[in-house]
Amino acid sequence: MTASTTARPLAGDLPRPIRILVAKPGLDGHDRGAKVVAAALRDAGMEVIYTGLHQTPEMIAAAALQEDVDVVGLSVLSGAHLTLFPRVLELLREAGRGDALLTGGGILPRADIEKLQTLGVGRLFGPGTATTELVDYIHTWARGHLRP
Repeated sequence: MTASTTARPLAGDLPRPIRILVAKPGLDGHDRGAKVVAAALRDAGMEVIYTGLHQTPEMIAAAALQEDVDVVGLSVLSGAHLTLFPRVLELLREAGRGDALLTGGGILPRADIEKLQTLGVGRLFGPGTATTELVDYIHTWARGHLRP
């Protein structure tokens, strides 16, 4: 992700701010990108909760439920995306929060992205994506899915 100098607050067409949980699952210790994304989302008017490093899928799902978020964003650079995304999605659905958007990014092969999206994971972003692209995607999703 690249920081954008044109980050802008969300338009007033939503009933409330979007709540998003940004998480770093697994053993990957590189969180600069997740912090850049979290700051861009915050600057765009979203309420952002950042879990920090080394979160398990169970910890992420529990935090998403406790914080009543609309969106869960995972940053995965470890290569474990085919395990982590499906497990978080499964836990959210089991807890009755299948309505939350699960999105994220990392270094993900195109075939793996397609497989994850087939399971119900939202759009996934790779290195170099402008943060405004992510903000626009979440905002567009929220227009049709945000609970009052």
